[in-house]
Amino acid sequence: MARTDTTPRHAELGLTDEDVLGMYRAMLLARAVDERMWLMQRAGKIAFIISGQGHEGAQVATAWPMRPKQDWMAPFYRSIASAMTFGMTAEDIITAHLAKADDVSSGGRQMPGHYGGAPYNIVSLSSPVGTQVLHAVGIAMAAWVKGDDVVAMTQFGEGTANQGEVHEAMNFAGVHRLPVIFVCENNGYAISVPLDRQVAGGSVAARGAGYGMPGVEVDGGDVLACYAAAKEAHERARRGEGPSLIEAKVVRLTSHSSDDDQRRYRDPAEVEQLKELDPIPRFANELRAGGTLTDEVEERLRAEVKAEVNDASKRAEARPEPNIEEAHERVYAEPIPGGGTPVPLEPIEGGTH
Repeated sequence: MARTDTTPRHAELGLTDEDVLGMYRAMLLARAVDERMWLMQRAGKIAFIISGQGHEGAQVATAWPMRPKQDWMAPFYRSIASAMTFGMTAEDIITAHLAKADDVSSGGRQMPGHYGGAPYNIVSLSSPVGTQVLHAVGIAMAAWVKGDDVVAMTQFGEGTANQGEVHEAMNFAGVHRLPVIFVCENNGYAISVPLDRQVAGGSVAARGAGYGMPGVEVDGGDVLACYAAAKEAHERARRGEGPSLIEAKVVRLTSHSSDDDQRRYRDPAEVEQLKELDPIPRFANELRAGGTLTDEVEERLRAEVKAEVNDASKRAEARPEPNIEEAHERVYAEPIPGGGTPVPLEPIEGGTH
């Protein structure tokens, strides 16, 4: 569509009003789930949480072009919004953090923030940062070998971008022109280490050229810019033109995790200014300016999200606790004496995407 002064940006990108309202709702839901889990962590119900607040715009937007149950995702520990956009429900996310027996990610065997679910084509990450990037490349390689129409996407932070696994994965994907999208969510801090102490040159996107792929830097708070970059990367991968690297410059609105206090290493004024870069009100303002979001629609969406999170929390807390006698199940490839037989996990009933 040719752009005019009255054409909303999302229409130019082929998105309908319903699409962008759906993206906005997904951002609201991810933030509400995140905030609820902080409350549950403080109440002693969840061991810890690594928040995605400030990342929601980039996460929803980059995941939006992906095809659920056809494409694959290998997320990282902040990928609440990405995982939910790709298919996981609010109840799935909360249940995983509570480590319930029927948690779709691992049946209560993974740590909080280790998102995954076979029914959703989401590969569970491991605690060593960066390993999920190799998994995404492996999935893309398998798709290429079999001739399947599949694109893999993986997310990681700028600190993780310096791990050897990431370099190996990008080089391999570039050499073989694999259908994989690398998304670096750069929030400026690897726990407490600022960007200038960890990324030489200051740009992760610039590395793409060295691996034979486009490296695109986008404003992670600009939802539609992130969507445009991901859409192009997805189409490029499907055309057989190989991988892409997207570096989304986002903000981390919370401490690294519930075990961290960023006030010890960040200027309080800097932390306060981050609120002005929150992607949720920023996207809302854009949608309001174009007439897509109204007070009535906003009120309805927030009411829906509040009810969904309340219901998801109650249902998740009511789910059964793991049985210690079944601790060996779904851990080893082969049954061990007294360990029972592994049983495939099914998605939680009653969740809403």
